[in-house]
Amino acid sequence: MRLFNLQSALFALVLLLNSADGASMKRIEETDFGKMPDGTAVKLFTLHNAHGMTAKVITYGAILTELDVPDRHGATTNVVLGAESLDDYLKGFPAAAAVIGRVANRIAKAEFTLDGKPYKVAANNGRNHIHGGRKGFGQVVWEGKALSTQDNAAAVRLTYHSKDGEEGYPGNLTVMVTYTLTDQNELRLEYQAVSDKTTLVNLTNHAYFNLAGAGDVHNTELWLAAGHYTPADNELIPTGEIASVKGTPLDFTKPTKIGARIDAFKPALNGYDHNFVIDNGGHGLALAARATDPKSGRTMEVRTTEPGVQLYTANHLNGKVAGRGGVVYPLHGGFCLETQHFPDSIHRPEFPSTILRAGDTFKSTTSFAFSAR
Repeated sequence: MRLFNLQSALFALVLLLNSADGASMKRIEETDFGKMPDGTAVKLFTLHNAHGMTAKVITYGAILTELDVPDRHGATTNVVLGAESLDDYLKGFPAAAAVIGRVANRIAKAEFTLDGKPYKVAANNGRNHIHGGRKGFGQVVWEGKALSTQDNAAAVRLTYHSKDGEEGYPGNLTVMVTYTLTDQNELRLEYQAVSDKTTLVNLTNHAYFNLAGAGDVHNTELWLAAGHYTPADNELIPTGEIASVKGTPLDFTKPTKIGARIDAFKPALNGYDHNFVIDNGGHGLALAARATDPKSGRTMEVRTTEPGVQLYTANHLNGKVAGRGGVVYPLHGGFCLETQHFPDSIHRPEFPSTILRAGDTFKSTTSFAFSAR
């Protein structure tokens, strides 16, 4: 692997020169990214590490707008689909790397019962509920604060206070998401939430990755530490079964190009949109996925404490949307690895629970580590 290239070394030297003693390198910058229609300011936090990686996060939706990663020759490219401006996001940019909540993925019939009390949430996916509702956490302004870490990594903590009854969910919920960019070329996301009433929580980030930086992701080689998945009906609501991937187009237990069997899901889904059961089962931080772009050599390893991961291949993109740098996003122009609890868990007691009891603390960690082969 050739991570410590000349470009990375020069970048590290610049960071060192920005500090008198090298102990307080300027790893994070805070700038304005625009204003909401009501005048609320949206901030942009730019995180740097010592090897040329850069991550940009805005307080609107806690969105990761850019992630610049070196290839095998040291050339950096943005590997996350993102928009140029706040206005683009407000107009509904269709591939935002936003934090999703309160409940990522689907809730059948947009209703659930907690402790004997029924709740109705938005039916924003046919008759079902998806990704926290019509607005959700990906379309609100969070509070952002740069952090100091013991290892001098760049970090920003984003906080959102979701009021009791917001999108139909019970409880005043305080959510914190911390993005940390380390000198090991790892972007770590740490989630934490607490509520004053029993509620539901299932948080993820909906980043669309393209390790080549452009084009479709058919040649990206994907490996998943997942021998099973949750079969679903035609509304993508799980049946409750945990099935083996063996002998199906969902078998990524050996590195396989994403495009090799993607046509098996056309026209119904137009690509992959499936929840995989991670072999580790959410018992500690574990390797869940590895993706490699053969041309650039960029490799991404995903580790998570979550029991599941949704593979989605940007089946809705059509080449009519342009993002950062004018890059046009075609069908399958990115892939998502949304670490999560399983869809519709509230109706499936056999699934890992998404119930957060009043006063308890929800915690979850997912990391994306990059290298170049």
